[in-house]
This record gives sequence, C-alpha cells and structure tokens, in this order.
Amino acid sequence: MHSAGIRWSIRKHSEPCEGPSMTTATVLGLGEAGRIYAAGLAAAGFRVLGYDPYADARAEGVDQRSTLHEALAGSDVVISLVGAAAAEAVAADALELAPPSAVYADFNTASPLAKKAMAAAAQVLGIRFADVAVLAPVPRSGIRTPLLASGDGAEAAVELFSRLGVPIEFIGAEAGDAAARKLVRSIFMKGLAALVIETAQVGDTAGVGDWIRKQMAAELGPDGEALLERLFSGTAAHAPRRRHEVQDALDYAREVGARSPMAEGTLDWLAWIEANGLPVGGQEGTNDAP
Repeated sequence: MHSAGIRWSIRKHSEPCEGPSMTTATVLGLGEAGRIYAAGLAAAGFRVLGYDPYADARAEGVDQRSTLHEALAGSDVVISLVGAAAAEAVAADALELAPPSAVYADFNTASPLAKKAMAAAAQVLGIRFADVAVLAPVPRSGIRTPLLASGDGAEAAVELFSRLGVPIEFIGAEAGDAAARKLVRSIFMKGLAALVIETAQVGDTAGVGDWIRKQMAAELGPDGEALLERLFSGTAAHAPRRRHEVQDALDYAREVGARSPMAEGTLDWLAWIEANGLPVGGQEGTNDAP
C-alpha cells in the first residue's frame, strides 16, 4: 500500500492523443491485484500499460512505464489499484494527466466520501469517474471477480468489462454508492472472519480446537474447510488493510445512524492480530483475548 502523502508525478495536463484500434487500459498500482488485472486484460486483447513507482512487474510481462504521463497517454480506461490510503493522492495526479475521453475507475476499498471527492475532481476536468467495489479476493477469480459500479462513468465501465465476461453490476450514477455497499458487506465478511478466529482460539485454549473447526466447517457448507482456511490466512496476511476497511465500515454505520457493535468487536480483533499475530492455525500470537 502506498502512502497518501507521496505524489506520483509532476502535474501537467496531457494532450488528448489518438489511441490504437484496440482498447488501451492503464493499471495504476502493480501489487498482486494490479498484476492480475494487467495480465487478464492483456489476455483479453487489450493494450495494457502499467505504472507503479514502488514495484517492478516487467518480468511478468507488464508493459510498465517509467512515468505516470507515459502510462496514461492514449488510455481509454484507467484502473486504480493503489490501496485506499493512496487513492485520492494518486487520483489527483492521474486525473490531470489522463485523456479527457478516458474513464477513471477506482477499484480501491475507500470510503464513500473519498470516492465522492475523487468523482468531484474528475468532473472538474471533464473525466468520467467509476466508483468500483471489488466483492471478493481478486487472486481467487482473477478479472472475473464480481464488481459493483456507480458514478457518471459506471455505465461505460460496465459496458467495457462486461465484454470480458466480468460480472459487474451498475447500481447508479452517484459515486460512493458502490463503496457504501462494499462497506456494509465488509461488516459481515470481516465479522465472519473475526467470529471464526475467536471461536477457534477459544476452542484451542479449551482443548477442543479440531472439534470446533469441524463444527464450523459443517455449518459453512460443502466448501467449509477451505473457507475456514481462507478466513484464517487472509486475516493473518491482510490485518492492517482490513482494519482500515472495518474502520471505514464502522464510520459509515455511524454516519447512517446504525448501531454496529459487531464491527467494533471486529475492529478490536484486527488491531490485536496486527500487533500480535493470528492466535490460531499454527501462526501463534498469544492466546489472550483481544
């Protein structure tokens, strides 16, 4: 995840340029998800350019450019996967360099307010903005990961990604709406992980860890065992990012006037796991309650 305080470029307006006959997509942020989208779009016949000053994906076949200006020249769609903390700062630079005809699609798990702010900046420059919410881990399904889209550029994004077989749903022209739905969903998904971890930790401490894992797996359905492992490993690997996501979800719940004590508990667990490690599944922190 990149720091929101770091500027990615020297700002200057780019001149509109004629692109090639194929669709040109620019992927900003070449971490795990960014590389997956870059590879998937290229395999689907897109001309794909990438930019990330902190990661080098050239060895994986990404046409990575050394400046943001070069990466955005002639782009039809800009996909931002830089992380929520950097999303607004990166958008501020990229929007001033992107061709006016481009759609700027922000895939980061940012707050509705952050998405609205980016959309407002895009509107000033005459660029369409799509608030895109990613509804599952990208490594699992690649570019066919389910998406929601809102904003004045959402219909264009839906048309573009639907051609690739991407399950993407248009939910309206208001940026921030997709982000809001993602945060409501996060209360459930991150809360489920916290509940599973807490139950397993208590089971381990009581000497019935294997038994309670089998009970939880049976209740979670045919893929229950694999889901448990994903919840354990995903939380262990991404606790800091998920803590920020749950904080945004809790802030949103308060904004709409809803009680969310479960989200408060999840936030407590994630902060504890970030500091101490996962207390189950062979990745022991301490066995104290959070």
